[in-house]
Amino acid sequence: MSTKNYLATYAKSFNWAGFFLPKETYKKCSALYDFCRVMDNIADDKNALEVKVKKFKEFKDNFENKNFSDPIIKSIWDLIYENNISTKIIHDLFDGINSDIKEQVKLNTKKELLIYSYRVAGTVGLMMAKILKVDKKNSLKSAIDLGIAMQLTNISRDVIEDFNNNRIYIEQNFENIKSTIQLSEEFYENSFYSIKEMPLSFRFSILVARRVYRKIGYKILNKKNFENYKRSGKIFVNNTEKIVETLLSMVDLLKLVLTSHNDDNIEHDHYLINEEIELDERI
Repeated sequence: MSTKNYLATYAKSFNWAGFFLPKETYKKCSALYDFCRVMDNIADDKNALEVKVKKFKEFKDNFENKNFSDPIIKSIWDLIYENNISTKIIHDLFDGINSDIKEQVKLNTKKELLIYSYRVAGTVGLMMAKILKVDKKNSLKSAIDLGIAMQLTNISRDVIEDFNNNRIYIEQNFENIKSTIQLSEEFYENSFYSIKEMPLSFRFSILVARRVYRKIGYKILNKKNFENYKRSGKIFVNNTEKIVETLLSMVDLLKLVLTSHNDDNIEHDHYLINEEIELDERI
């Protein structure tokens, strides 16, 4: 595993939820996050475009060529072998990050938004579910949904920051932000009952991550208009709110234990994604 803990440094909400995982499982999730974070950092840093392109190609080549002298590459291949993760999922993730390495990024349709969200985050949700020992097909689709939901939350939160970096995933107005959060709600809802398919020791952590991240969307909606949203800066869930969401996650856990519902009859909104990417091949 890599020596630097990117999860603790960059993803405080996920790291909070990770506290409730068994130690060895946390290490595996952290290794997956490290791999994703290195790619994100290449795309997001302030280097010239040609430098980013070169660094990204080098990192991708290191993955393809199994350059195990890089501990992050070794760790991700260990996860692939151990958890039977299709490399098609990794290539989807590469495609998503690569689509951000441009002078300007602009998404124009719901289809483009969902495909992008699948590539950069639904893939991670799917790989995480495999690490957490989920093997039921419909539950793995729900894991994709949770990743997409969280990415839609990210996009809704970072409209100003993204615009300043020449990235327009959604238009700069509160109606678009609101509708993106409403879209994320459909995906959050679809993710809930699949958590029953995880071993009991993993469920609570995922419920916490789901609640804490979803809370960001609710806080955005409370801004009511674009001017308030702009004045707020980066919207996040503070530690007190995280404690509240963690306590509420205990109610979610009890609900999962007591309910007879499962995810067998969930209609996943994957039609637009499947027009371009065959998700069943990844699962």
